[in-house]
Amino acid sequence: MDTKVADNNWIGKRTIRPDGADKVTGRATFGADFSLPGMLWGKVLRSPHPHAIIKSINLDKAAALPGVKAVMCGDDLANIPLDKPLMVGPADMRFVSRNVMARDKVLYAGHAVAAVAAISNTIASAALELIEVDYEILPHVIDVEDAMQPDAPVLHDFLRTGGVTPKPETASNIANRLEFKVGDLDAGFAAADVIVERSYRTKPIHQGYIEPHACLISMAKDGQATIWSSSQGHFMVRNATAKMTGMSVADIRAIPAEIGGGFGGKTIVYLEPLAMVLARKSGSPVKMVMSREEIFRATGPTSGSWNTVRIGATKDGKITAGSATFRFQAGAFPGAPARPAAMCAFAPYDIENVESVGIDVVMNRPKSNAYRAPGAPIAAHAVESTMDELADKLGLDPVEFRLQNAAKEGSKAAYGPTFKKIGFVETLEAAKAHAHYSAPLGPNQGRGVACGFWFNVGGESSAQLHINEDGTATIITGHPDIGGSRASMVNITAEMLGVDYRAVRAQIGDTNSIGISATTGGSRVTFSAGMAVTQVTEKVITTLRERAAMIWEIDVEAVVWEDGEARPAGSNAGEFEPLSLGDLAAKANATGGPINGQVSINAQGAAPAFTTHVCDVEVDPDTGHVAILRYTAVQDAGRAIHPSYVEGQIQGGVAQGVGWALNEEYIYDDNGQLENAGFLDYRMPVASDLPMIEAVVVEIPNDAHPHGVRGVGEVPIAPPMAAIGNAIANATGLRLSDLPMSPPKVLAALDEQA
Repeated sequence: MDTKVADNNWIGKRTIRPDGADKVTGRATFGADFSLPGMLWGKVLRSPHPHAIIKSINLDKAAALPGVKAVMCGDDLANIPLDKPLMVGPADMRFVSRNVMARDKVLYAGHAVAAVAAISNTIASAALELIEVDYEILPHVIDVEDAMQPDAPVLHDFLRTGGVTPKPETASNIANRLEFKVGDLDAGFAAADVIVERSYRTKPIHQGYIEPHACLISMAKDGQATIWSSSQGHFMVRNATAKMTGMSVADIRAIPAEIGGGFGGKTIVYLEPLAMVLARKSGSPVKMVMSREEIFRATGPTSGSWNTVRIGATKDGKITAGSATFRFQAGAFPGAPARPAAMCAFAPYDIENVESVGIDVVMNRPKSNAYRAPGAPIAAHAVESTMDELADKLGLDPVEFRLQNAAKEGSKAAYGPTFKKIGFVETLEAAKAHAHYSAPLGPNQGRGVACGFWFNVGGESSAQLHINEDGTATIITGHPDIGGSRASMVNITAEMLGVDYRAVRAQIGDTNSIGISATTGGSRVTFSAGMAVTQVTEKVITTLRERAAMIWEIDVEAVVWEDGEARPAGSNAGEFEPLSLGDLAAKANATGGPINGQVSINAQGAAPAFTTHVCDVEVDPDTGHVAILRYTAVQDAGRAIHPSYVEGQIQGGVAQGVGWALNEEYIYDDNGQLENAGFLDYRMPVASDLPMIEAVVVEIPNDAHPHGVRGVGEVPIAPPMAAIGNAIANATGLRLSDLPMSPPKVLAALDEQA
């Protein structure tokens, strides 16, 4: 790591994580760990059909079962009209509400149709079997290519394709079309000496978090409700639940639990509105926990896709034009990440002529949800695979080819912005200079390179800082910690206060105790919360200087804060012994009362992240098995506030990308039923599937952030699929365009080649 923080005490240092001891000893409290006296258990009845009209639902027998205290169906949720969007963050409640529980028809096998609350799990399960649903089965469509056909079964009569002129008069499964375009594409391709055009397909894959969705909801007699749940944003949980149940936001308090993985999959609700209705009906607390099968059948995987990429270059390696069309599976409701895919596709490169199109398509699958840089990995797979083939045809080193065309400060991205200071070139140079890139390869082995981009975001963040009576400090933010944000906030606070990091405690405030804070996701928390924490610490330091000035009876401008102490700014300010944080805390009552501060901001100035990955594989010619031998990921973090967490984020993204590349996929039968709804048949990587993943951190600070932060967690999942595919091509001469590149597919390609 290129460390520019050697003179810092805590920023850039590997401090002990504040949540570590509780997690490794099993004391941490996750969503399913909460319980209350008199608690009921909630269960959901799910559709066995991928597409059917709900002709009627009879809940009477279930309600009459002894031990059942409440029953519900879609009619018990607020009716959100379909004629205009109703947004909670980036999510449209029209569709989220109908995904939480079906109304007139079910749209995928696993779609919720009713729910019960009973005194035990066993009774709740028995009650589900007594619910009578009369279905009229409709034709279904599973794959994106089929769903786009004119004669495909239409999921939504109200849906008209957006982004096209004139707007169609008839309903379609194509929800939206968007494009980003610069330059003259025809002229660009005409200037090319070599053009490569390929199609690529990816399958939906699940985020694979270990902790299931879980919540506990209690409603008091006065209508005030409390939610404990596993989520990436408790403000989102509060707001979405309020919209879907017709409650006031002020009547709901959402308390975050520790989170056992999310990766974007817990940025929306599935259970909370149902538990709220059941708690309101029964008058008792209601707990709901999804089974692993329910998670696979009813929560959002990332989109599958069908994509086409075309790139042209001159014989000396200058890219003249690039075009791409990304057709994304949205699942049962609109909202696939086709837009960020189109934005990210060519962003790493300085290309004068670009067209990037994203198409959002609905079909009879669970509604897609975010998964770590949503859209970017699919775009990178297509573009970086094509780039590698183009470099091969031109006879150029793949890193040199990318360096020749790399975006730099001043490059204008096709999706709009002109880049400020960025570190893409530095990642390429570091990858090329790394010993991995020149290491020898053996038989059936190959090396692949791929790059990735994520724009990163800012947004709403709040922070409070309290100085305790003994001179310790408590920093409170409003974002669930899914990637080490508490440790980073401690490092920032301790650095600025000039105290030992062990004297600072970090907490996540609930919706009633901290200002509005946006959902944890998009690589935004260390950037935006770090900005809020910086500002609130500055505010508290000003207060500390004021208190010292009061004690010394001098002007506050004559007091400075250095190394954890208030000191006179110079000899002309007077001769006073420094006052430590503990000294001022002890005198707080006599100098004006508690010392604290609060800041709420809408953080701006997020800067993009770039990464370059190098991967070595070995392909078994007899089985088609691909073994990852060595993996190096070079990434510009801007500033690594906590290096261990930065490295962990990079390694985690790579591991998930390996699964996406080689094994993971949703498998449906002809009846629209998911065949591998469990970790036994849904093949995620385990430790034995992976090498030690080397993370190389480059630091090109973001000038818009007080500590140079860019954001880390999204971009490392973008390159692995292409890097692995390019390595397989280097080892075998075969270019596999469809994911996953599982042993049967690789073996079939090898046999065909032979």
